[in-house]
Amino acid sequence: MQLTKSLSAVTFALLSILAVDASAATVRVTCEVSAKRSKISVDGKNLAAGNYTTVAISGSNMAAHPAVAAVAGEVETDYDSNPRDINDGAVAIAPNFITGAQVTGKVIDAAGNTVISDTVTCRVRRR
Repeated sequence: MQLTKSLSAVTFALLSILAVDASAATVRVTCEVSAKRSKISVDGKNLAAGNYTTVAISGSNMAAHPAVAAVAGEVETDYDSNPRDINDGAVAIAPNFITGAQVTGKVIDAAGNTVISDTVTCRVRRR
């Protein structure tokens, strides 16, 4: 009987750990660069309730999106040099913001802790 209780406790603990890992925060960073435009999205998923800031970094360039509340565990933010996208709510960045065709995107919680980050290679448009 005691062995069964111990095994049940261990099984429960392992399943609890797996459940936490299954819902761990994720980030999707996408970017596109051309001679006249830089475009970046930083999207966080599986986030706890609260407010989050995102940051986009490329080379020595850094831009931060104002804090937004996670909705259904998600935040979606955009950075762009296109005036239409800026008018639609994207953070304004320079057309040459993206350097070396790489961007690091971070999701930062209200306490200033980086929840998750990723560095990606951008799509390069030749037009």
